[in-house]
Amino acid sequence: MKVKFHAVGAPTMKKDAMALVTGKPVYTQDLAPKDCLVVKVLRSPHAHALIETVDKTRALKVPGIVTILTWEDVPHEKRFTLAGQTYPEPSPYDRYILDRRVRFVGDPVAIVAGETEEAVDKALKMLKVNYQVLEPVLDFHTAKDNPILVHPEEDWHLNFPTGADNKRNLCAHELDEHGDVDKVMRDSDVVLTRTYHTKANQQAMMETFRAYTYMDVYDRLNVVASTQVTFHVRRILAHALHTSKSKIRVIKPRIGGGFGAKQTVVMEMYPAIVTWKTGKPAMMIFSRYESMIASAPRHKMGVTVRIGANKDGTIRALDVYTLSNTGAYGEHSSTTVGLSGHKSIPLYRLEAHRFAYDVVYTNHMSAGAYRGYGATQGIFAVESIVDELAKELSMDPSALREKNMVREGDVMPAYYGETARSCALNRCVNRAKEMIGWDEKYPCRDMGNGKIRAVGMAMAMQGSSISGIDVASVAMKVNDDGFYSLMIGASDMGTGCDTILAQMAADCMDCSVDDIVVHGVDTDISPYDSGSYASSTTYLTGMAVVRTCEKLRKKIIDRAAVYLECAPEELEFDGKIVSNEDGSKSISLKDIGNKIMCFSDESLMASDTQTSPVSPPPYMAGIAEIEIDKETCELKLIDYVAVVDCGTVINPNLARIQTEGGLAQGIGMALFEDVTYSSKGVLAENSFMQYKIPSRMDVGTIRVEFESSYEPTGPFGAKSIGEVVINTPAPAIAQAVYHATGLWFRELPITPEKIIRGLGKLK
Repeated sequence: MKVKFHAVGAPTMKKDAMALVTGKPVYTQDLAPKDCLVVKVLRSPHAHALIETVDKTRALKVPGIVTILTWEDVPHEKRFTLAGQTYPEPSPYDRYILDRRVRFVGDPVAIVAGETEEAVDKALKMLKVNYQVLEPVLDFHTAKDNPILVHPEEDWHLNFPTGADNKRNLCAHELDEHGDVDKVMRDSDVVLTRTYHTKANQQAMMETFRAYTYMDVYDRLNVVASTQVTFHVRRILAHALHTSKSKIRVIKPRIGGGFGAKQTVVMEMYPAIVTWKTGKPAMMIFSRYESMIASAPRHKMGVTVRIGANKDGTIRALDVYTLSNTGAYGEHSSTTVGLSGHKSIPLYRLEAHRFAYDVVYTNHMSAGAYRGYGATQGIFAVESIVDELAKELSMDPSALREKNMVREGDVMPAYYGETARSCALNRCVNRAKEMIGWDEKYPCRDMGNGKIRAVGMAMAMQGSSISGIDVASVAMKVNDDGFYSLMIGASDMGTGCDTILAQMAADCMDCSVDDIVVHGVDTDISPYDSGSYASSTTYLTGMAVVRTCEKLRKKIIDRAAVYLECAPEELEFDGKIVSNEDGSKSISLKDIGNKIMCFSDESLMASDTQTSPVSPPPYMAGIAEIEIDKETCELKLIDYVAVVDCGTVINPNLARIQTEGGLAQGIGMALFEDVTYSSKGVLAENSFMQYKIPSRMDVGTIRVEFESSYEPTGPFGAKSIGEVVINTPAPAIAQAVYHATGLWFRELPITPEKIIRGLGKLK
């Protein structure tokens, strides 16, 4: 199929842009019926306890209260997982809607539904709960094989082996090795071992978790939810309610941000069971406080890295061990931790590598997916030890990377044996150095005003969908007047994927983007898609679009051949007209569409499905310039340059925005965002007053450019961009801080207080 590339590569405005900026009612809460019951949950004040009794008597007498549900009122036929993953999910089945055992401060104890928020709030205060308080497991370093079990139950279940054992507080385990790591380490001139820690960062999306539910005229449960995983919500609710998926319909409206948080089905089951039991429409909206204490933040990890190298700067081996804290439940436990090694080690050419991990249960809030999804934590560790190696070898860290980085055509044993078919990482590094003026500014400069400026760099990679698992499907039809309906199952969560997919379709069909009407996700109508996560949409769903358009073009020509009474081989389609070579026979797409509609002819529709045996990595280089006040240790990010290889850039505007947003989140992780628990398992940072996310004023100047490669397995040569962009700030800033202060920070965030304490220790 001939492609003209008139839409792909253009900075096309998002299809929903005007609706959003003019405040049109497009979000879940905007669309909910006015008579929805208000649903809230009573949450445990204990990190670990057994519920002995729940006295509902007084609460049920509150005017306007419709129902109160406890663990005794919900199905317990089979446990399930809230992880939005392709079935069979690798996450353990360790949940009920409500359980007698509560496993973290904030775990639901009872569901209250009433006609008004005031009534529900009053009823919540009147519930009397007797707990048998148990000792919690709060230190993830001692959780494995701890005599205190977070999940002692016998009905805990795995769909397939992931190395997990609930009787050891072990949620996942793996060991992957290539070559003789120990021998190579022994033969290396320099061997370093370091441990790095990252915190359980919050996604902090603008729109909190929310959903409303109702029974339709066919007695089916309808769920309208702000979710990234529409089809997975249907399956999970069917498991939770112990019913058939045919009885459930899930619809996704516009999403006010997700960043991976909404890949976990955090709260949809609560209004769902209220509607299921009462027949009344119900709605639940998480407060910001609830979104902080009972959601699905990034997995806290401790990553120990051993690196071996020769004196000339040749990195020979990496040995990575990750300890991950999944918290009270095991959502995304094995998949997230795997990326901490499989998407950090392959950045370098090595003789040998070893990667092992343990994921443990604790009595903290359960973790989940967050942009970067494990790679962020692992890259912070691996890139940081490479910086420490550069210091040990007295090398420029950029030269050390240039000597050892993965290059196009390399086989990557640590990345499932895939080949880097498209890799412009070397060009990304070189361009980033030019942009920042690395050679002039490295390592630091005393500005003569009590301030010192320093630079630091990092590289990153990610993936494009989960190879061999993720599935994308689209359907497309010709309408009267010749415009197209594009039906997708991927969830646009503000990324602009509806627009990007329409751009691809427009190029394939030689038409305007305005001629493509994109329909959002509805499980009754949309073709199946595993969801918007793992950087899958542009790469995977985009390829499904290309394949579907190829089929539809053929069908258009075949139908025109019937109308024109000639062979299809004689005809060509230019996007508007189907005609033969000399133009003596022709018919417009508009006329074809009208014939289909008005003369009861067979509809013109095509669909296709895409999965991929590979997951081509996007690459990125990031360089930070910081300024530190030598007296106060105030740290400011002055400049951050990023150069990204995401293959062909489909929409430069959206790609740039994705990069800038991801960098801001990575900067927040590096400098501001902290998560601490009390000795009783109570989260301190439970609002934006305590949990500090960066404003636009805190991130300095962000400059983004692209060094495109061409990915042969992607649509128009494209790869992903959504996640890789968060991965470089933490190690780049940590390196810059070292250049300015002489302090290595191996735990995030890096704050002025920590710098002061560190410098005090050096005196």
